Amino acid sequence: MAGYKTPGVYVEEISVFPPSVAEVETAVPAFVGYTQTSPDSLRNQPVKINSLLEYEAQFGKAKSESFSVTLSETAVNGVYPILSLTEPVLAHYLYYSIRMFFENGGGKCYVVSVGDTASAVALGEGASGLLAGLNAVVREDEPTLIVIPDAALLDDGTTGANYAKLAQAVLAQCAALGDRFAILDVTRAKSVCSIPEINGYRTLLGADNLKYGAAYYPHLKTRLNYVYDDASVTLNQPASSVSGQLNGLTLANLNDPAHARYNPANYRNIKTHLSTLTVTLPPSGAVAGVYAAVDAARGVWKAPANVSLNAVIGPSASIANAQQDALNVDAASGKSINAIRHFTGKGILVWGARTLAGNDNEWRYVPVRRFFNMVEESVKKSTQQMVFEPNDANTWVKVRGMIENYLTQKWREGALAGATEKEAFFVKCGLGATMSAQDILEGRMNVEIGMAAMRPAEFIILKFSHKMQAS
Repeated sequence: MAGYKTPGVYVEEISVFPPSVAEVETAVPAFVGYTQTSPDSLRNQPVKINSLLEYEAQFGKAKSESFSVTLSETAVNGVYPILSLTEPVLAHYLYYSIRMFFENGGGKCYVVSVGDTASAVALGEGASGLLAGLNAVVREDEPTLIVIPDAALLDDGTTGANYAKLAQAVLAQCAALGDRFAILDVTRAKSVCSIPEINGYRTLLGADNLKYGAAYYPHLKTRLNYVYDDASVTLNQPASSVSGQLNGLTLANLNDPAHARYNPANYRNIKTHLSTLTVTLPPSGAVAGVYAAVDAARGVWKAPANVSLNAVIGPSASIANAQQDALNVDAASGKSINAIRHFTGKGILVWGARTLAGNDNEWRYVPVRRFFNMVEESVKKSTQQMVFEPNDANTWVKVRGMIENYLTQKWREGALAGATEKEAFFVKCGLGATMSAQDILEGRMNVEIGMAAMRPAEFIILKFSHKMQAS
């Protein structure tokens, strides 16, 4: 209390409300991978971006892909028909995956460039670059999702040792920090739903920290076109004496008025054909966008499933109910794989909401794990102000009131189950309830929080029977 000595009127403000919990954001992914340009100042440095334009300004687009176009010898109305075209095999997925993230409702994210696509070694040779980028994400507190699309290229079809090392490191980081969740891609089966291959993928993930990640299958045929420049499109034409032979030229030559083989009609024909070619990508980028969109529209407690995907032509593999049985529930390993399926009249839907701990009654569902992540991190940061406060009833009441007010709000928003607040959650803090006298002597203040988190209705069973005529 101030020592008053001069006569007069003095004002003192009395704090009667408990402090409040500031909620953390829930759908801020950190993308790790190779970019077109990777300045030394940005390499292995998490960079926050808010749009695709910002990404392109910092890191460029994708590596320019090369095409080989074979043309007929005989022109039709001055245009040589296209006989065949060799599509490239993507060596890196990051740029296209970030485009899918924004196409599907994504917003703010972080990008960690581990090198440029021009000088990057083949990903199958090792995961060291991606691991370095993953370790850099530890320094940032804001990311809540980890997405590494390029991981799907590691050791594809071989032992999988490099992918296993990276995937397990991602899950370990999520568990150690407790504030983030991993979105993984199934690497083994891209076009055919082969259960032995899926089981081989499950083996790569190990047995630890499974509740902190979810895997999605299959890859997606997207509407995104390849990034290329005209000079990277080479033309082939069978040997011929026909005037206007195009063999050995590039598409850029056909669009150059100064070139002897300038031919705008053929140029437009080839460009039109190239515009029909689209890339196939691992689903993690699009799924991260779905997480962000659902969180913004409904809340983190809503399962990011039964949601259609944008900019997608279809899944690379068709999955029937019988096949998804083995993906969704696996008695041997317990590792659930979330399917992406096409439904007539509905489109391409994310049709699964399980974590990799699919047989765990506590952490089976993605929204439950992510909701607890959000509450734990929000309450943790908000109670920092209480460190070194007197460990007495006054402080306990403030802490308890702060957390109860926050959880009451979540209950009203529909995140917690229960007809009353008492049924939805509890917060305990006090001597004899959560602490002993010895705890207080040792400077510990224990707070126990219980929440009845909402769980998705994964199976809706309609039961029908005959009823006897009554009149």
